[in-house]
Amino acid sequence: MEYLVELAASPTAWIALATLIIMEIVLGIDNLIFISILTNKLPEQHRQKARRIGIGMALIMRLALLSTIAFIVQLTEPVIDILGHAFSWKDMILIAGGLFLLWKATTEIHHSMDPAPGDPKSATSGVTLGFAAAIGQILMLDMVFSIDSIITAVGMTEHLPIMIIAVVVSVLVMLLAADPLAKFINENPTVVMLALGFLIMIGMTLIAEGFGAHVPKGYIYAAMAFSATIEGLNMMSRRAKQKRIAAEA
Repeated sequence: MEYLVELAASPTAWIALATLIIMEIVLGIDNLIFISILTNKLPEQHRQKARRIGIGMALIMRLALLSTIAFIVQLTEPVIDILGHAFSWKDMILIAGGLFLLWKATTEIHHSMDPAPGDPKSATSGVTLGFAAAIGQILMLDMVFSIDSIITAVGMTEHLPIMIIAVVVSVLVMLLAADPLAKFINENPTVVMLALGFLIMIGMTLIAEGFGAHVPKGYIYAAMAFSATIEGLNMMSRRAKQKRIAAEA
């Protein structure tokens, strides 16, 4: 108890908490984009449930990883050497997650450009398999993003209560933003393609970091913000044009 009181009275601890919360929220954007795109592929009545399960499991996974910090730190230790390059468990997990993101985003882009014919299976069977597959893929990426998130937290502070609060706050923000973001993406087809492009860039970044190439996150998120701003201007231009045509008619 004394430890918590001292921590609450420390300005440094509050600064660390604020910084870590912002960092965790930013890192959560990648996870949220993937969850939004994936759940939008489900029937409408299952989307919100899938998002809740996916984000809830992300919180459970992060808190579980925080309880094993000693194990998480060991994930950065080299365990295998290939052609003179040492890989840790973290590296291999990041590479696997990056490859999965590349495969998933590329598949979705291909499906958008050349949609497959309808599945002859019954609607009930399709919904069940689709929902289970979506949850499985969300959990797989949750693990990758959770490990990256917790290692970042461990690197920024040594106080476990600060890490726990930052993780809980960031996941709650994800929970609040999930439905509006998914709805926005679903209602704007061009935004879907932009988000899939983001996933490809994030996948390449994960693979690069797995091979030891440090990619500053600031550059990645600045590029995403710039692209989103341009797309926002395009959307405003299209709406203004539609209003003008309607007024002339």
